[in-house]
Amino acid sequence: MKLLMYTIFLAALLPSISVGEEKAAHTEPKQSPAEGVEALPSDVRQLLSQEMEALQSGMMAIIPAYVSGNWAEIEMIAGKIKNSYLLKKNLTKEQVHALHSILPHTFIEKDKQFHYLAGMLEHAAKNKKPELINFYFSKMNESCVDCHTHFATHKFPALMHKTTEKHSHAH
Repeated sequence: MKLLMYTIFLAALLPSISVGEEKAAHTEPKQSPAEGVEALPSDVRQLLSQEMEALQSGMMAIIPAYVSGNWAEIEMIAGKIKNSYLLKKNLTKEQVHALHSILPHTFIEKDKQFHYLAGMLEHAAKNKKPELINFYFSKMNESCVDCHTHFATHKFPALMHKTTEKHSHAH
């Protein structure tokens, strides 16, 4: 029964994931190999990587909580994600300067939007609204794909724009 619930939940997420990939196919990455995240000092990249791993763990933990109706768990996880600014807590002034001078403003805006969505997920879970929980979780997934498409294609090359591909809706 649990496996069936996981399958149904993941199937519900597929449209949002494919939308993100479809958007990625039409968007030029905003970085060249020596720009963006790759241009950050290694200590800052390491902190960013730690934050991304913590966010991924949180996102993955939401799935079993959702399919079991554990709204309190989702609320707690979403609250942690909303407030998970490892970078802000652990960066020196020099590292903050490097982060803001190297990364484009759109990176910071996408990060703020992701944390906003986490807050909305927290609110939906607090109010025990499964349809809104699914909506905001889906939007958070889209946000991840969008940010990775623009700033982390060195790590996720499948999200890199390919100019030789032609768009088709045919199956």
